[in-house]
Amino acid sequence: METEVQNKMLSDADLIERVDANLRQFLSFGMWRSLGEAVNYAVFSGGKRIRPVLCLRTCQAVGGDIEDALDAAGAIELIHAFSLVHDDLPAMDDDDYRRGRPTLHRHTNEAMAILAGDAMTVQAFRLLAASDKHPDVSIRLVQILSGMSLEMILGQVHDTMGDLPEEMEDLERLRYIHNHKTGALIWASVEMGAVVGGATKSQRDALVEYAGRLGLMFQAVDDLLDVTQSAEKMGKATGKDAEQGKLTYPGLLGVDGTRAEIDKLLTQAMEALSGFDAKADPLRDMAKKLATREK
Repeated sequence: METEVQNKMLSDADLIERVDANLRQFLSFGMWRSLGEAVNYAVFSGGKRIRPVLCLRTCQAVGGDIEDALDAAGAIELIHAFSLVHDDLPAMDDDDYRRGRPTLHRHTNEAMAILAGDAMTVQAFRLLAASDKHPDVSIRLVQILSGMSLEMILGQVHDTMGDLPEEMEDLERLRYIHNHKTGALIWASVEMGAVVGGATKSQRDALVEYAGRLGLMFQAVDDLLDVTQSAEKMGKATGKDAEQGKLTYPGLLGVDGTRAEIDKLLTQAMEALSGFDAKADPLRDMAKKLATREK
């Protein structure tokens, strides 16, 4: 009962502090100085830690202990950080800034950015393997994170190479790409938190539905901000997707249509949580915040 009360009192800032402390301790061993510095530059870059917090809040929503999900949350953030570093490379999106400071390949060089991304991927699974969870839980977490990491990479392939079937309509194509590129790690965050927390099958099914709606909504908001906010406010270049001819929600639905899509996805995400009690309120609050974020 004491742990449950403590969990309820934790703010998102408290959770982020715990995730970061756990990651700093884990990353302080096993890497040569220059590699360690590059990894730390990428991981501790002022990110909002949306995915780790989702993992912890999901664990809480099904009655689990947040402390038990810290390693899973950290592993997710390492995969997310790797994906951003590689996404920024000249061969991909070729971005010079992220979160208001030089991207890793600009801060160091391309070779180190590639190697640091590789290291973060390996470290994510080392973190899960080093956890003291029951072997069945650890194996399941590795299965989820490895599977969803591959789905994320597949989404990037489709977004970059555009090799989806020609008969797919543009909106279907867009949703497919973002269900993978953006949605996969959000799905993994929720599913891993559910596994650690001991969720029932019906709870997991509902949470997966929530995560699916949340992933698409997150990308729709991201696309909207890309055409309505300045690069200075976003801390990175804006408008590049349209310049490169990539599919976006505003490009297909317009600004007003994108806002309507965001409202619809938010409603669906909230409906997916209708069977949960007040322990899921932080997940509800998170969906609302993500729908109205300004950067």
